[in-house]
Amino acid sequence: MPRYASDLERRITRRVGQAIADFGLVEEGDRILVGVSGGKDSMALLRVLDLLRRRSPVRYTLVAGTLDQGYAGFDAEPLRAWYLANGYEHRIVRQEAYDLEGKMASGITLCAFCSRQRRGFLYALAGEVGATKVALGHHADDLVETLLLNQLFGGKIRTMAPKRRSDDGRHVVIRPLAYVWEQDLADYAAEQGFPITACGCPMCGSPELQRKQVKWLLGDLEDRNPGVKETLLRAMANVHVDELLVPPAKLAAGRVQGRITRGTAGPRRAARRIALPIVP
Repeated sequence: MPRYASDLERRITRRVGQAIADFGLVEEGDRILVGVSGGKDSMALLRVLDLLRRRSPVRYTLVAGTLDQGYAGFDAEPLRAWYLANGYEHRIVRQEAYDLEGKMASGITLCAFCSRQRRGFLYALAGEVGATKVALGHHADDLVETLLLNQLFGGKIRTMAPKRRSDDGRHVVIRPLAYVWEQDLADYAAEQGFPITACGCPMCGSPELQRKQVKWLLGDLEDRNPGVKETLLRAMANVHVDELLVPPAKLAAGRVQGRITRGTAGPRRAARRIALPIVP
């Protein structure tokens, strides 16, 4: 059984293991396609899933998949060399770069559009390699940011589900990093010396992006009130739907998705049982 390289690796691995146990993310015989972009989150996810694979009685296999979107400055070959040198099966899917100016002119939200396109290519690759699940590197910060994004700009209370089926029902998407914070992943990437590669998207990090604005907002709140992000994560497990503006008819029709908590659940209890919604 492999030993942990550090206390940080142990903490991240245990949180991933907890998410897997809470939501049934990995099952016997799974072949998991891990979407690896060359960023810190996906590389950490691949490493930790491999550590758990070697320690767990549940047998599963991994294959890493990278989407090369054709942006200037992105080179997938060094990544491929690193994955293969470390014993990972790796596939590359290539496509032409998007016409970003055209998409912006059409009024499409670029990040949402790009995300859907990437998932589509990963689903196709999952079919080719016989994957039973597709693992994405979204972490706890992503879930909290998405919760606020949907409330502030989408008019709904929703986040990224740790486990969900694709719209056509053919693929299962899992997010094992749901309990892991981004700073831990950044520290882990530096500790492990991952060959981080930027995706090359010219919009990446733009201050005009709504997600970037929400990230700044949360960062400011966390600086002023340490623990705010943790509280928001716990709030997703403590939903009082009868105290929201949900008409009884909508509840009776079963149009409210997710796991619902009625009554009062203390914050300590919620912290021990973070039950984020599983969208069918």
